Amino acid sequence: MIYDAIIIGDGPAGISAALYTVRANIKTLVLGLGDSVLRKASKIENYYGFSEPVSGEWIISEGEKQLKRLGGEILKEEVIGIEKEDNFHVKTVNNTYTARTVLIATGQKQANIKIRNLKKFEGRGISYCTTCDGFFYRGKKVGVLGFKDFALHEANELLNFTKNVTVFTNGEKTEFTETSMLDKFEINEKPIAAFEGGEVLEKIVFEDGSEFPLDGMFIAYGTASSVNFALKMGILTREQSIIVNERQETNIPGLFAAGDCTGVFKQIAVAVGQGAIAGRSMIEYVRSQRES
Repeated sequence: MIYDAIIIGDGPAGISAALYTVRANIKTLVLGLGDSVLRKASKIENYYGFSEPVSGEWIISEGEKQLKRLGGEILKEEVIGIEKEDNFHVKTVNNTYTARTVLIATGQKQANIKIRNLKKFEGRGISYCTTCDGFFYRGKKVGVLGFKDFALHEANELLNFTKNVTVFTNGEKTEFTETSMLDKFEINEKPIAAFEGGEVLEKIVFEDGSEFPLDGMFIAYGTASSVNFALKMGILTREQSIIVNERQETNIPGLFAAGDCTGVFKQIAVAVGQGAIAGRSMIEYVRSQRES
C-alpha cells in the first residue's frame, strides 16, 4: 500500500500537518514514539485560546484525539531511516512504509553524551552518518555508540564495509527489540571515559581503565533524529537544523520539515503554524503528483 503522506513525529508540528492532510482526503500515516519534549511541560500559559494553564501532556492527548476523530492513523513505531526512489520509503524497526511525500517533524533531540574528547575527534574518526562515511572504513575496526534499535540498524549498515563491528552501549541499559540481529556484532556494555588518539581516533578508554583499539566510531545514541535523516539523504542543514523554504520544503522535492527540527523559536504556536503550512504544501504536492 502507498500512503499519500507520511509524517514522522507525533508532536504539535506533525499532528497539525496531519489535521490538514487528512481533511483534504490525503491518505496519511503518522509515525512516532510519543516522546515529544512537550510532555514534560506541566503548565503552559502562553498558547492562544486557553484562559487557564494546561499541561503539555493534555495538549498532545487532545491533538491525537482530534486527528483520530477525523480518521487519521497514528502508529507508535521508531523510524530508523528514509530512502527515496520514485516514492519515499520510511523504515521503522519492523516495517517499511511507502508514501508520495514525507514530513520530518521529529523535534530537535539532543543526545547527552558525556565522553571526553568526543568533539575533538568529530570528523577525525567519529562520525554521525554510516551512509556518508562507512566507505572510508572498509575492512577496518569500527564501533557504533548506542543502546537502542537505531544503533543496531547502523551497525548492520556498516557490515557492507567491514565485518569488524562492535556496538558500545556506554553502560546504558540496552533497549534492543531486533534480537535476531544481535549475533552479527559484538556488544560491549562498559561505560566509556574518553576517546583517545593523535591526529585521528585510535582507541576508547573505559572508566575501569581498560582500552579498546578502534579506527572509527559512529554515533547512533538514542533514536534517529532529524539531523541523522538529513545527513543520510543529503538534506541541507545549518547548525544542526534542517533548511526549508517558505513552503516548509527541503532541497529534496516532496520532503518537508516543520517544528523544532528547523531551528525556529521553540514554541507550540510556531510548531503548529509550521505544521499547518507543511500540511498545505504536502496536499499541493500530492495533488500535482496525481495529475502528472
